[in-house]
This record gives sequence, C-alpha cells and structure tokens, in this order.
Amino acid sequence: MGGGRWRGRLGPAVAVSPGARVGRFEIFFDLVFVFSFFIITRATALNPSGTSLLHALLVLAVLWWSWVVHSVVATRVRLGEGFVPVLMTIAMAALFTFALSLPQAFGDPRGNAAGPMVAAVSYTVIRIIHLSLYLHAVRDSPVERRQLMRFAPELVGSTMLLLAAALIPPQLAGLASAALLRDGLWATVVVLQYSTGLIAGTWGWGVASAEHWTERYDLILIIALGESVISVGVGSNLLGQPPTWPAVAAAVLGIFFTAALWWVHYDVIGPAARIALHAAKDGPRVAMARDAYAYFYLPMIAGIILFALGAEQIVHQIAAPNVPIHESAHHSAEALLFGGVICYLCGNMLFQFRTLGTVSWTRVGTVLLLAGCIPVAGVLPALVSLILLTVICVGLVAAEVVVFSESRQALRALVFEERSSHEANEAAYRARWHEPERDEPST
Repeated sequence: MGGGRWRGRLGPAVAVSPGARVGRFEIFFDLVFVFSFFIITRATALNPSGTSLLHALLVLAVLWWSWVVHSVVATRVRLGEGFVPVLMTIAMAALFTFALSLPQAFGDPRGNAAGPMVAAVSYTVIRIIHLSLYLHAVRDSPVERRQLMRFAPELVGSTMLLLAAALIPPQLAGLASAALLRDGLWATVVVLQYSTGLIAGTWGWGVASAEHWTERYDLILIIALGESVISVGVGSNLLGQPPTWPAVAAAVLGIFFTAALWWVHYDVIGPAARIALHAAKDGPRVAMARDAYAYFYLPMIAGIILFALGAEQIVHQIAAPNVPIHESAHHSAEALLFGGVICYLCGNMLFQFRTLGTVSWTRVGTVLLLAGCIPVAGVLPALVSLILLTVICVGLVAAEVVVFSESRQALRALVFEERSSHEANEAAYRARWHEPERDEPST
C-alpha cells in the first residue's frame, strides 16, 4: 500500500515510444559509468602487468553486461519519468559503490574480503533494480515475462558466483590456488552472461526505438573515448611541472589520434548502422541490436581502455624532465598503445560487418600495418612511436575520405533528407496546437 502511494504521487512509469531519443536522466546515469571506466584504467595503470590486464578485462566485461541490461530496460521505460528515477538513483549509488570496490576486488584473495563483498553485493542490487523495472514494464505481457524467465539462471548464477569469488578464496591456504579460483569464478560469470544472451534468442523481445538504442550506445562510446583523453592528460603531468615542448607535442598527438578513432566510427559507419537498424524489423532488428551493439561494442571499449593505458605511460615518460627524449618507451606501453588501437578497429570492423555486411579494405590494411609496427615502435624513441601511431590513424581517415567520398556524400544526403522529413512531420503535427478551436454550430 505504501509503495502504491508513493508511486502514485511520483507518477507511473512511462513507456518508450517509437522514435524516442535518449533522455537527460540517462546521460546523468552515464556519469557513473564514466567513473567506472576511469577506475578500471587507474587501477590497471598502477601495475600494468598481464595479470592486472586480465582482471581489468574481466571487470570490464561484467560491468559492460550491466550496461547491456540497463540499455534493455531503457528500451521499455523512460528512466527519467514517474517513479523510475527514484529506483535508478539507488542503482547509481550501487554502481558507484561497485566502481569504488573494483581496485580491491582482485587484491590478495586470502586477505580482507570486504572489497570483493562490496563489489558482489553492489552488483546484486543493480541487477535486482533492473529486473524489478523490467518486470513492471512487461507485467501485462505473458510472452515477455516468459522470455524474461530465460535470463533467471544467468541472474542467479552471476550473483552467486560473484559472492563465491568473495567468500571462498580467503578460506584457502595457498595464494596461487586462491587467486586461480577467484579468477576462474569471475571468468565463469562472463561466460554465463554472454552465452545466455545468445542462447535465450530474440523471441519475445523488441526494440521500440532504433533511434534511442543507437544513440544510447554512441554516447557511451564517446564517454569511453573521453577516458582516453583523460589518460593522456594525466600522463602529461603538466599541472605538476613547467610545460616542455615534448610534453605538449605528446598531448596534442594524443588528441589527434583519439579524434581519428572517433572519426573512424562516427563519420560513416555509425550513421549507416543507425539506418540499417531502423530498416530491420522484429527479430532481425533485435538480433542486430544484440550482436552489433551489445556484443561488438565491448572489444571497442576494451581497445579504448588498452590504448589509453599505453598512451598514459608513453606521454608520462615523454613529459618526465629526467628522461632523455631519445629513450624508447617500455615494450608493454608500445604493445598496449598499438594493440589497443588494433582491438578497437577489429571491434569496429565486426560491428560494420554485422550491420552493413561490408568490410573496408582500408581498415584491414591499417590493422596489419599497426601489427607490423609494434616491434618497430619498441626500438623507436617514445615520441616518435606516438607520431607513428598518429600518422597511421590520421592516414586511415584521410584515405577513407578520398576513397569513399561518393559513399560519404550519398549517406549525408540521405541523412539530411531523413532529418528534413522528420522535422516537417513534427512541425505539421505541432501546428495543430496553434489552430483556433472552432465553435460548435448553433442550433
């Protein structure tokens, strides 16, 4: 009764309409994901070893799955309307706590279990809130409720495995066996989550607004790219020392190659994929939304975090006053920088193939070139390695602008026509609000 009263006062949940755009509360919620990406990068930067990178990718995969579930809920209810913002604020607090606990989630498994427990409990709260909202949204649809039950084993299994990863390893005597068990439980969570998304299928689901779905994921990718800019700024350390020309040059190069990677997706591929998702209907639309956006965005996000780590280390070395400018960077930094860009481009090519059915030879060639440059960059001065990467990324953009100029122009003409038609329809609909009411004929 009390819950019904406060829901009545705040207003009911509002369904997402076809053609809806991303709401402001959703962008507000994304601020916590900004912090989560930042924490993952910062925790890994403290000790960029192979083990810490594995832990970062495991955490990112679990975090990304919560984002996918979050975006699915947002396809059914407006997160900023009615009583929903109250629950989503609680979810934000839980996600914030989850992010804060991540640096301790993979500490000494035989030590204090507070960090892993906080991570597990916070994650459970997030999932319960998402489940409650979706159950409320589909309460009148038996078909969707049955489909939702297909995800029950994943929800229960994920939360129980994370709790087990927090409670069982501290009871083991051996450090190696405790760490192996903990990492294995986290890896099992990842396998369970992403395999469930494939096994459950698309029956019973729907993407009411392709515009909302694509815009939602495009915004989170920009947020991740923003994290790479932050990493370059942190690495430059210009706030703590007088600026030098190598430090300024490295910071500028970091902005240039990050902007080139933004261009790679948002110039043609992103807008064309949005149109392709609009054109798809029913099951094929849901399958495309799942594969291209929920799954293939993950290697793009992972690639951004990896090259952000490499860029931070290299820029920090270049900006250090006691390091000679001709000294080469650590091999791990070069591998992270070039390997992260390769991961990002491969994820983007998978996205392109799934949505458009094409693969650009320019990108295949760029990936092969980057892979061949990794050993070369390891012996070059750090600043020269950064210049080499920037030239390759900017060169890719320049080549595609020239080679695919006709396709780019045709796409822009199509988008302009679509926007013009949409604006005309909206203006015609809203013009009715200003029409004077006609008096009823007198009798």
